[in-house]
Amino acid sequence: MAFEHLQLVDPSHYVKPRQHETRVGQAVALLSEVVNESTDGYSEALSEAYKNGQRVAVVGVPESIGPRANLGRSGAEGAWEAFLNSFLNLQATPHLPVQELLLVGAVSCEPLQQQGAGLDPQDAGELARLRELCGELDQQVMRVLRPLFQAGFEVILVGGGHNNAYPLLRSLADVTEVGCGAVNLDPHADFRLREGRHSGNGFSYAYVDGALEYYHVVGLHEGKNNATSLKQMRDAGFRYHSIHRLYDMFFTDAMQDVTAKAASWLCPLGIEVDIDALSQVPASAFNYTGLTVAQGYRFVSQLAEIETARYVHLAEAAPALHPSGKAAGELQVGQLLSELALAYLHGRQRRNP
Repeated sequence: MAFEHLQLVDPSHYVKPRQHETRVGQAVALLSEVVNESTDGYSEALSEAYKNGQRVAVVGVPESIGPRANLGRSGAEGAWEAFLNSFLNLQATPHLPVQELLLVGAVSCEPLQQQGAGLDPQDAGELARLRELCGELDQQVMRVLRPLFQAGFEVILVGGGHNNAYPLLRSLADVTEVGCGAVNLDPHADFRLREGRHSGNGFSYAYVDGALEYYHVVGLHEGKNNATSLKQMRDAGFRYHSIHRLYDMFFTDAMQDVTAKAASWLCPLGIEVDIDALSQVPASAFNYTGLTVAQGYRFVSQLAEIETARYVHLAEAAPALHPSGKAAGELQVGQLLSELALAYLHGRQRRNP
């Protein structure tokens, strides 16, 4: 059965089997396997999977429409494939809760990607069309995410651009009927003007639409955000730990402060990671002065311990932009995204029973 708006995953295309070993891709539950006579649609299949014990859905959004609509570079569409090549080949051991995972698949982005491929962001009219396509992508992503949150799933979403924070927050807020909180590891606030949808204004759109009630940025670079974005964020009552403040303090102390703050919100929580917050990782915006992989892992795992955490969003990784070429980028991005997905799973395992 094919689900509209989704590209299902066949792990056999990625798994490199070895005798006497079981890989994640050989053990993980697949959306396509849930379908039977009693499931005649996407929502019904998700309900069946939840009954079977799956609790965390893995979803990809292979697109670069949002970054290009923000006058950035393409490449984020390649992160999902890199992730699958790495994550599905991890060993399925008792230390990894594979039995709780549901590999849903990827949002069907290719038709929109093709429409945007020939558009020039430097042309005002074509830039406007790119931003329209990003708005259409929002709707595609929400069609996949709303039923997941409605069924009770938490989500690991592999982007794609950071524009997908908006459909994540909108879907979660629509289902829970309350404003959400988000903590974002990012040199950018992504709180630009509502000038048409793109990767730089997902949180400002979510805030104005009532989907984002609480917001905090970790690692924000005050020289990489325009004055209007910072003012809009400040006027909304949102704050941040700047990257320069983090240079002067222990990251563990910063995370203790941030985690306590996020837990106090008592609302559905989204964990956001722009991969370019980390140093020397191929991303839509390459960063030589960012945080470490270990700090990224701690950020995700510590916030995932909070009972109200509902998703982690891994955005903006772009394997093709690696200085040594696409193959090197796929290897690095695949391993990094796998570690951050594991960070979420490890964190939620430590939640109070």
